[in-house]
Amino acid sequence: MILQPLYLSLKVATASTLAVFVVGLILAIVLAKKHFPGKNVVETLVTLPLVLPPTVVGYYLLFVVGGHGLLGPLLAATQIQIIFTWVAAAIASAVVSLPLMVRTSKVAIESVDPSLEKAARTLGSPEWRVLLDVTLPLSRRGILAGVVLAFARGLGEFGATLMVAGNIPGRTQTMPLAIYSAVQTNKMGEANLLVLIMTVVSFIVLWMVNRWQREWWFRKAI
Repeated sequence: MILQPLYLSLKVATASTLAVFVVGLILAIVLAKKHFPGKNVVETLVTLPLVLPPTVVGYYLLFVVGGHGLLGPLLAATQIQIIFTWVAAAIASAVVSLPLMVRTSKVAIESVDPSLEKAARTLGSPEWRVLLDVTLPLSRRGILAGVVLAFARGLGEFGATLMVAGNIPGRTQTMPLAIYSAVQTNKMGEANLLVLIMTVVSFIVLWMVNRWQREWWFRKAI
């Protein structure tokens, strides 16, 4: 009973983190290095899921991928079902965890010494080589912290997941949903164990992030 939600949570969090890593890193690089009209609007929209209630995020996702949503006819025509599947849970987790990846990575990229990037350009390196050889390696700890935070956020997502994936045991019931169901059915022993597992995982994640950030600031200071 407990292993199934744990496996599903890890599966959902891993899939969402992979998507968030690719999309979030691209957004972080653009927002950190480029200046364009509407940049503040884009950054605000990216951060919005961080402050919106999860149920509101879930409603917007239903508006996009639901049966009567913007992509509903296309999904129906291709016989692709997203709602009430683990894929919907992964999408919900990705949307709510994206701001953590973008904000953390953006700060790390902006903190790279511009003189080092300028030196690489002086030696004839094109911008993409400067990015790959200088910027990203020097900001890797901040980027990795963003990835880990995104994974933890995806692992603990509840509200948006409930809206788009439902709470179907063995199919879409992740750890947070399993905790909710256990409390609702008065299975307090099971709820206590699930809560303990989630707490330990969250503690380990935050401990790792704090350690990386301390090492990163120490190396930057010296």
